[in-house]
Amino acid sequence: MTRRLGRGIASAACLTALAAAAGGCGSSAPAPPASTPVTASAMPLDSATTTAAGTWAAVVMGGSAAQHNNFWQLFVRPAGSTRWTLVTPPGTADNGGLVLAGGVGQALITAFRPSQYLTYTPLTQTSDSGHAWSALSPLDAPLASTPDALAVQPASGALLALLSSGTAEQGTPDGATWTTLVTARALAATPAGQSCGLRALTAVAYTPAGAPLLAGTCSQPGMAGIFEAAGHTWQAAGPALPGALARQPVTVLRVSVAGNQITALLAAGSSQHTTLVTAWSADGSAGWTISPPFSTGGPAVTAASLGPGQTAAVITAGGRGAILATGHWQALPALPPATVALAPDADGAVDALAVHRSTLTVWHLADEQGSWSTAQTISVPIQYGSSG
Repeated sequence: MTRRLGRGIASAACLTALAAAAGGCGSSAPAPPASTPVTASAMPLDSATTTAAGTWAAVVMGGSAAQHNNFWQLFVRPAGSTRWTLVTPPGTADNGGLVLAGGVGQALITAFRPSQYLTYTPLTQTSDSGHAWSALSPLDAPLASTPDALAVQPASGALLALLSSGTAEQGTPDGATWTTLVTARALAATPAGQSCGLRALTAVAYTPAGAPLLAGTCSQPGMAGIFEAAGHTWQAAGPALPGALARQPVTVLRVSVAGNQITALLAAGSSQHTTLVTAWSADGSAGWTISPPFSTGGPAVTAASLGPGQTAAVITAGGRGAILATGHWQALPALPPATVALAPDADGAVDALAVHRSTLTVWHLADEQGSWSTAQTISVPIQYGSSG
């Protein structure tokens, strides 16, 4: 189907033969087993993302979500700076969460997930580190609740979105027209999807060559569900995990593409005992480099951030923090109270973003052997009761 600006949905032929072959419009692929989910997986949105312009963090602040006093805020630490600035796009209700995608050059696109009476997904873009924002045409559907539900093709600016229904859609750079690429059910029915036992989609991206890339959760032990569009079908592009991890189901938590590198953060095991690895590849088909494993010690991940180069940082449900830098995972000292996201640097330093109602406190850790120090405090003007 094709979506245009506004709330209506018009029927149309697929944009490409790929969409037809992969199930976007009348695919003849066999349906997967009834137990196969057909929706996107929900994941925590508190996170940090690094682009050419700097490091961006989306965190929820304010009060009770039940009373609609939860307001998502966007902060940026420009490249070369140590200071964070509040740059939340104005004029749009953000109770549903913010999803970020690096655009062409210095650009960043922010998507507002629907909440309350908002049933579509507004999109807005900045090219100057959040000083000014310009609206794109909205996506006439709910975006999935996962940090990598939106991606931008660096060369053309074309958009790729993962909907909460599990459908992946491609859009024009201005967001005016959207066309179904593939559904989770159709992808699960392909040979690539069947080989990993695809259960849900979690992320979208574009390869360095500009091909759509989808990621998700596999039931087949040891298989990382990463799929690349190839001709008129999909091919498995994810790594097989080694050793004991080969006996565990795998979920792709985050995917990012910077320059000629694909980075994927993977979680193996169950929600009660999770082991993390990060994998890097030039194109997903020429082999992967896999980091040493890191055991969370039990609970699943509640926040996951990808930094510059080959860095990553996570927070577990048990309140522990860990950073991947220089190819190795390292447990962090006890996190500052109310930390909701971590923002790693290429040199192994990390900022912890802690929230207390309308106050963001930035704590800095120069290295994993040091101690946290207060680096910055930002008071956010929140209008409580404005969304009730």
